[in-house]
Amino acid sequence: MNLVNFLSLFSLPFMQRAILGGVLLGMLGGILGSFLILRRLSLFGDTVGHSAMLGVVLAALLELPTTWTLMGFTVAFGLGVIYLIDRTDLGSDTVLCISLSGSIALGTIGFSYLKGYRGNLLSILFGDILAISNTDLILLLLLLAVTIAWIIISLPEQILLTLNSDLALVKGVPVRSHRYFFIVLLAITIALTIRAVGILLVNGFLVIPAATARLICQQFVPFLATAAGMGAFSGVMGMVISGAIDLPSGPSIVLVQLFGFLAVALWCRQG
Repeated sequence: MNLVNFLSLFSLPFMQRAILGGVLLGMLGGILGSFLILRRLSLFGDTVGHSAMLGVVLAALLELPTTWTLMGFTVAFGLGVIYLIDRTDLGSDTVLCISLSGSIALGTIGFSYLKGYRGNLLSILFGDILAISNTDLILLLLLLAVTIAWIIISLPEQILLTLNSDLALVKGVPVRSHRYFFIVLLAITIALTIRAVGILLVNGFLVIPAATARLICQQFVPFLATAAGMGAFSGVMGMVISGAIDLPSGPSIVLVQLFGFLAVALWCRQG
């Protein structure tokens, strides 16, 4: 592809929506992924992400809008998993493993009952950020605004919750309310991220920018800002690389995140 044709790609509306979507998703993933890293909830994000297969199958079987059904399902599933963790004596990893296995089993069985064309369902596995719509962008903007406002308003509580949840409870912080609200934000973000990078890569999209930022930032707020910046940067660079050499967009973004993590990890080791 010559330079003129390459640059002309970015004048197309669908490419502009995809780049903006990559930036917004990258910022959301970086911010919420930071909490996953600090609170050791990476497996939770993976479980909710993979459970989305069941949500997509249910949407197809019931002939419901995929995006809205997926958001509702991931929120309900995430809250249900947290409820089970709170109400049982089992370790969180055990509950997450059971939930992950059960949702995939049900999703696979449901998938076998679908008749006709299944291309839309298969695309959910790998994502298609080029298909992002104006509605998706509005949802992402609203979700990012709510997330940032929530963090600003409750920053002292969030820091205390992250460092020592038991101490936060003693000091009167509504731990359960904050926890459940975070799960709702995370679940909706996962549902929208799946549209871009697919079920198979969604957890990497959340965790890698935050893990990279964690290597170079020790303070809470700079850590969140760096993770968000890295997520946004990888969204843009992934789309540029994808357009330049005709690679799948979602995996290209995650590969940029991966190479960024490896570069920072090697730099930190040398330092």
